[in-house]
Amino acid sequence: MKKQVSVVYMMCGLLFTVCLIIANIVGQKLFTIYGFDLTAGVLIFPITYILNDLIAEVWGYRKMCLIIWTGFFMNFLTVLVFRISIWAPASPHFANQQAFATVLQGAERIVVASFIAFLFGSFLNAYVMSKMKIMQRGRHFSVRAVASTIVGEGADSLVFFTIAFSGILPHHALLTLIVTQTALKTAYEIIALPLTNLVVRKVKQFERTDVFDKQISYNPFKVKEL
Repeated sequence: MKKQVSVVYMMCGLLFTVCLIIANIVGQKLFTIYGFDLTAGVLIFPITYILNDLIAEVWGYRKMCLIIWTGFFMNFLTVLVFRISIWAPASPHFANQQAFATVLQGAERIVVASFIAFLFGSFLNAYVMSKMKIMQRGRHFSVRAVASTIVGEGADSLVFFTIAFSGILPHHALLTLIVTQTALKTAYEIIALPLTNLVVRKVKQFERTDVFDKQISYNPFKVKEL
């Protein structure tokens, strides 16, 4: 018997992957708000973490794992195509090779940091959502949404900035970036809670599903257990 794929689940996965790719492109830029340095990736954050919470809440941890790994490999493919495009000899009629490379190449260290941080943050976010849902018997979605963001985004920021900027930025600047990004994204999550709650409730009603992850493996590498 063939498994049916939910159109809503598929669209959420596609949007999550696109947002991830966008975040990793614009994330190379640092900008300042009230004296605090932030990466431009925070601009797309509200969408990605709402989707992370939505998928984990409605379809469960294993389905979220599939989306996380899909996003990871699609992002890897994007980076690979970017590198090949940069390495390809430029036409004499193309005058923007240096700008093209500057925007799309990114430092090797930044790329590696973003890949590893994404996996740590996303899997922890989904794990916390799943475990808390069982503990809370499906109630208090807002509490687990915020808690999972603190844990997931805290891990993401810690891993990313440590790998990407250790030895480049002073320790106090690294700590400031980690704390600021985590706090800002948690604030985003709290502000977006009314919308997130509404979307989750509507999707549950439309899909007629509300998964509780009982007796499953939380090993993120067991991708066949869906």
